Amino acid sequence: MSKKLKKRLIIAAVLLVMAALSAWGFAMETVRYKVSSDKLDSVIKIVFISDLHNCFYGDTKQSKLIQEVKSSSPDIVIFGGDVIDAWGGTKYALLLIKELSKDYPCFYTPGNHEQERDDKEEFYAKVQKLCPMLLGEYEQISINGQDIRIYGTLDNYSFGKKKTQLEECFDTLDDKYYNILIAHQPEQIDSYIGKGKGYDTKFDLILSGHAHGGQWRIPKLLDQGLYAPDQGIFPDYTTGMYEYDGTTHIISRGLARPMRMIFIPRIFNRPELSVITIGQ
Repeated sequence: MSKKLKKRLIIAAVLLVMAALSAWGFAMETVRYKVSSDKLDSVIKIVFISDLHNCFYGDTKQSKLIQEVKSSSPDIVIFGGDVIDAWGGTKYALLLIKELSKDYPCFYTPGNHEQERDDKEEFYAKVQKLCPMLLGEYEQISINGQDIRIYGTLDNYSFGKKKTQLEECFDTLDDKYYNILIAHQPEQIDSYIGKGKGYDTKFDLILSGHAHGGQWRIPKLLDQGLYAPDQGIFPDYTTGMYEYDGTTHIISRGLARPMRMIFIPRIFNRPELSVITIGQ
């Protein structure tokens, strides 16, 4: 074999491996979590959708993603921010929220990308016609005879108010309920658990996204990935389930696979649909 042919074969093999990793990295994975709580007498199930970035799965009607949600038989669906990009279209995200809200109680808290848009108020108005948008407040819902409170905060901002949205959430916490907080950015976990604040009541479950699984992951070596927004190189909080003195924190790798990421493909880091089962 000539050196020239050998070089071409090596280049072709490298390109093939890169293409295979990229294609595999764009394939959605359903990740299932089990959470224990003495507050609940019967099981509740949540589908958590984060960092969609206006992508679609299956076809432009979101057929694959909708079917996967339905097959999980959730009690509620939670949208955890960055369902769209800071620019570009909103069609596929709104379609998904619309279709799922027909069959399930849905709740939404935005992320940094929505907040950066010039047309965010218009987008928020469209979402609020479909499901509650939670920013510093809660919605209470009864599931299997059990009262659940779902809160939402956008990155611990006050937006000119005396209190931050997170502080407003803490003000209305009641320990007789199972309390869920939607909080997009996982690196702010110390704030979400009220570290150093002396709160008597904490959230039972916190749901985050934002970090996209660290983008490039190597199992058992680089489990949290190579890079995450607001955390930088070798981040600490990009995926998985954590426990903090009675509070469970789940971080989704998110469902983003936009074409603008094609030159930074997800490696060993498939897009995640999170299914969370909570019970004793």
